[in-house]
Amino acid sequence: MRSYLLPLLIGVVAGVIDILPMIKQKLDKYSISSAFVYHLIMPLIVYHLSIPIVWWLKGGLVYLISSIPILLLVAKDDKKSVPIIAATSVIIGTIVGIVLHLL
Repeated sequence: MRSYLLPLLIGVVAGVIDILPMIKQKLDKYSISSAFVYHLIMPLIVYHLSIPIVWWLKGGLVYLISSIPILLLVAKDDKKSVPIIAATSVIIGTIVGIVLHLL
């Protein structure tokens, strides 16, 4: 149970951190929900994924790779948001990876 609960709790925190600016900008509820669910699930994947990479780089890399489909969809309508979303994914992913490693 612990192997699921802690990553989910970390995902809730990461999701809230990511969606607060989105709520302030009054983005649509589908974008906000999508971002929250993404951050809710990603720590589970990072935690259980075993890849031969330096531990502190794992979270940021996995988050960035998994955000590529989102980046492609966003690029269609708002190219300026793509680097912001990519950077946010790397930053939050790296923090999540470090926290998971320390647990």
